[in-house]
Amino acid sequence: MPRRNPRTLLVLLAACALFESAQGFEVAPPLFRTLGEVQILDRDSGEVLPVYLHNGQRWVAGLPGHRYAVRLSNRTYGRILAVVSVDGINAVTGESAGWSQRGYVLGPWQGTDVLGWRKSQERVADFVFGNLEDSYAARTGRPDNAGVIGVALFREAVAGTIGPPMPPSPGAEDSSRAKQLPAAPEGSSASKGGSMTQSERATPMGRLATEHGQSENSPVQMASFDRAQAAPDLIISIRYDRRERLVSMGIIAEPRAPTPFPESAQSGFVPDPPARSW
Repeated sequence: MPRRNPRTLLVLLAACALFESAQGFEVAPPLFRTLGEVQILDRDSGEVLPVYLHNGQRWVAGLPGHRYAVRLSNRTYGRILAVVSVDGINAVTGESAGWSQRGYVLGPWQGTDVLGWRKSQERVADFVFGNLEDSYAARTGRPDNAGVIGVALFREAVAGTIGPPMPPSPGAEDSSRAKQLPAAPEGSSASKGGSMTQSERATPMGRLATEHGQSENSPVQMASFDRAQAAPDLIISIRYDRRERLVSMGIIAEPRAPTPFPESAQSGFVPDPPARSW
């Protein structure tokens, strides 16, 4: 019988939705489909940020000044708990993040956007991409883990509620082949592990982190949740920084510039184009 954790009074989101049926934007292929999914949504552009896979790490490029949301989706027939960490800080409690802390409960096949730092059951302070020195982590004396978003997912300790994962939406790729944008060749000066490398420190612009933005309405209610086990069933980690820094670190490959003379030597005259196929 699982031991009841006294810290299982958790935030239950009041407004959940299936994002495949959302209107007004196209949902990018998710990172995971076995238990849950995490995506980063730029709220000002409406874009789900593309993921760059490099040296076993997932990266997104944030735009300074833009609000963003951590998009969570449940892919099971039972409830799951998502403990959300931004820059090493629990997004609900403001504590230095740990697995045993409070998080968000998602019902079967449901999802939601975590919009910011939770201030009460009614309001949040927006997540905003910004300079490290202006970030909530730096302003509270905890800048060391800036630039990473983590979600620890837990199954619920209720027999018979966890079924097979929800089938992928039509046309979506399997999680093991989730669409990634081109990255620089392996072996470049990309970061390995959680700490900054010399290449990261040498890039021309300051690191990106998450500011404590304006207050907005985001109501939730409280609910109890017993974890099936003490350790997370799945941890999803996404690092982020300015696009210029990701290019400088070799994580994003710079697009090849067109050239007016791609061939050094040509002879003859202009041939006819191939016939169109209708």
